[in-house]
This record gives sequence, C-alpha cells and structure tokens, in this order.
Amino acid sequence: MTDTAPTAIPPTSQVTLADGRVEIAPGSPQPSGPYANEDLLPVPVEKRTWTTYNFSALWVGMAHNTASWTLASGLIAVGMDWKQAVLTIALANVIVLVPMLLTGHAGPKYGIPFPVFARASFGIRGANLPAVVRALVACGWFGIQTWIGGEAIYFLAGKLIGNGWSDAGKIGGYAWTMWLSFAIFWAIQVAIIYRGMETIRRFENWAAPFVLVGAFVMLIWMSNKAGGFGPLLDQPSKLGWGGDFWKLFWPSLMGMIGFWSTLSLNIPDFTRYGRSQKAQTWGQALGLPTTMTLFALLSVMVTSGSQAVYGETIWDPVQLAAKTDNVVGLLFALVTVLVATLSVNIAANLVSPAFDFSNVAPRRISFRAGALATCVLGVLIFPWKLYSDPQGYIFTWLGLVGGLLGTVAGILIADYWILRRGRLDLTDLYRTGGRYWYDGGWNWRAVVAFAVGGVLAIGGASFKPLIDGRPIPALEPLADYGWAVGLGTSMVLYLALMLLRGREKATV
Repeated sequence: MTDTAPTAIPPTSQVTLADGRVEIAPGSPQPSGPYANEDLLPVPVEKRTWTTYNFSALWVGMAHNTASWTLASGLIAVGMDWKQAVLTIALANVIVLVPMLLTGHAGPKYGIPFPVFARASFGIRGANLPAVVRALVACGWFGIQTWIGGEAIYFLAGKLIGNGWSDAGKIGGYAWTMWLSFAIFWAIQVAIIYRGMETIRRFENWAAPFVLVGAFVMLIWMSNKAGGFGPLLDQPSKLGWGGDFWKLFWPSLMGMIGFWSTLSLNIPDFTRYGRSQKAQTWGQALGLPTTMTLFALLSVMVTSGSQAVYGETIWDPVQLAAKTDNVVGLLFALVTVLVATLSVNIAANLVSPAFDFSNVAPRRISFRAGALATCVLGVLIFPWKLYSDPQGYIFTWLGLVGGLLGTVAGILIADYWILRRGRLDLTDLYRTGGRYWYDGGWNWRAVVAFAVGGVLAIGGASFKPLIDGRPIPALEPLADYGWAVGLGTSMVLYLALMLLRGREKATV
C-alpha cells in the first residue's frame, strides 16, 4: 500500500497552521500550468472568512425554495399524509448530511473546489469525469429552477395584468408570455452570477430570512382559508402505515437524498471559503436538516390545506399562490418565490458547474464562462418536461441523479478519509507527473468503481417519463435503493482496487 497514502509533504510546498488549515507556503510559487487557473487555485487562508452564520444562511437560502416545497407537497400528491412526508424528508437530510460533512472537510482545510479535490482519487485529468457528470446534473437543476422562477412570473403577473397575458398565443404548448417569463428570470440569474462569489454570499445572507417569512405567510393564509390549522393536519394518508407505505417510502427516501446528493459532492466549492472546520460543520449541521424539515412541515400543511379548501392537491406553490385575488398578496408571493428560486439556483446550480467546466480547460474556461455554459445547457435540457409531474420529478429525475452521484461520493470519501487520512499535497493536485497523475492523468480504478456502482445503482431503475422500460430489468430490486447501492458499491470496489495497486507496487 505504498502509494495509496501519501508520504510526508515537503515543508517548502505547503504549510499547516495551528488550526489545521493548509496553504501554499509563503514565498513558494503558486501552482501553474495547464491544470491551474485563478478560480481553481487554493483560497488563501486570509480569504477563508465564511462563518457558521454564513453557512447556515446558505443552507436556509437553498433549502427554502420552490423545488424543496414540491418535494414535500409531491409526497402528499402521491398519497402520503403530513407525518409520513415530514418523516421521509427529515430522515433523508440527516443521512445526506454525513457525506456532506465528510467531503466538505477538504474545503476549509485546503481551500480547494470540488473538481480539484476529485483529482486526488480520479487523477488530474480523470477528475473531469465526475466534474462533468456533476455539472450536467446541475444544468438540469438550473433549468428546472429557472422554469419554476419563470412560472412564478407568468402565473402571478397574469393575475395582475389579466387574460391578455395569461391567454397569449401558444408556442410549443406554452403561452409565449411563459417563455418570456422564463427568459427574464434566466437573465436575472446571469447578471448576479457574473458579479462573483462575494455577491452570492451577501445575497444568501438576506434572502434566507426573507423566504422563511414568506413561507409562514402562506401557511397563515391557507389556515385562514381552511378555517384553522385542524384541516391542514387532518387529511388522512391514502397509504396507511402498512405495505403500501413502505413500498413508496424507500424510493421516496432515495429521491429525497438525491435532492442534495449533488451538494454532498461539490460542497467544497463553498467550504473552501470557511474560516474553520467548526464553522462549516456547525453551519451545515444547523442549516440543512433543521431547515429542510421545517420547510417540509410548512409545505405539507399548506398542501394538505389545499385538499381541504379546493378539493384537490395543489403541489405547486406558484399555482396555489395564484389563486388569491389580493394584489398585495400576489406581489409578495411573486417576490418571495423569485428570491427563493434565485437563492438556491445561483448557489447550488451555477457556482458548482462553473468550477466544473473551468476544470475541463482551465486556461480557456473561467468561472464566469463556466457559469454561462451552465445557463445555456440548462435551457437545452428541456426542464419543462422534467418538472411536468411529481411522479417523474421525484422518482425518475431525483432517483437517477442520487444513484449516479452516490457512486462519486463513495469514491471521494474512501480516498480522502480511509486511504489518505485527510492528507493532500496541494502542489501535486495541479502538477503533471505528481502523485495524482496515475496513468496519463487518469486513475482507472476510480473510473471502474464509478461505472460498476453507477450501473448497479440506476441500471434497474424506471426512466419514465423520459423513456419506457428499464435498461437492465434484472437489477430492478436494487432500483429503490440507488443512492445507497451506488455509494456502498463504489466505496468498497475502489478501496479493493487501490489496495491491490499498493501491493503490486510493493512487489516491484
């Protein structure tokens, strides 16, 4: 096992501070060459300034959004009651917090983003595989969230302007004013991301409490419509607590995990700005499971109320808010939905792929260029199809995403924590021929672990409504546990292959 755990790092290349954070040693040259640019280099210690509040606010801003709302309300729509939906979401977020903290550790310690962190296990060039997979997933999410934001503008503006807006001529099945709303929201996001990470941090700080207030306002409005909180909590489960519920629970749980499985990979993109490990650990622990559970509770109560008030389950908060005739309420709902969607979309779905695409060609693609590429691909992925119904949204899109990205998380955790014991060589992460170069820049062992884990995780899954059928029907029994199967398989296989590599080197 001579090369699975690195030897002592030369003191001239990097220095470890008393609090455990590492940076390039003063006076030493910054990494350069074809695999480095300003956006990918380690953040200097003096610029790692994010506090516990910053990380908590980041998660509040990301968790309190329309897509998170539809997770819980979507579970109500497919038959769960409020207790079952909240239990599913709370458990999922406690589970996904674990890999989030494990991968996030490298951020404040070394100041590196996710694609550079992945170079340690996949190789300098091989890291482009998980980076591009993660980036393409983010493009899908960016498109979905942008469609939601555009939908908010369309529905609520239609209530204010009238039928001339709502009943405009259709293009591709949607009113041209819907496409215009989509384009407006798309442009707003491009303008914000172009100003950089500090602007994003400040935006998240004030957006978080604003969105939470908006959610409570919607709860109060719905309770008044329903005649109190009782009807919001009295809607019975269509499944009970027997076999029908548990049959739905496991794929739902994996779907809920899949919702944040993207961030469990690229959380170093944010934690690299952390003031300390304590700041990122407490910030995420306080920010993710608590806020997601609270928001889920608000969502299911309001959605249950829609059953009592309107006789149908309205799982989309934009369409629900559009039912009010109060102009002030409409404007407030519009602003709340827009801020909530901007908050999560910019932080979760633009920052990370911007770094990921930059990693593909550091000399040609900057952070801003990567963000613009994400914005374009987010439209080309046809997000209106992914978001068209809760069944496909939760079980197909989220399930497939979670299963695939769980395989990457397993490899990263195994490499960083078990093989390397948290030790990395900053200079070698950017250098041709270093310890992370492997074979031509690729660690084929990580690629094999990723491929095998991915096939087992999603090979037996249903791809409806995208396509009919299952790619490998024999793997159908594993489909409901995709994230766990992918993570566990890739972790064990990667460790086995890397241990064999060490023994082979020891006998040479």
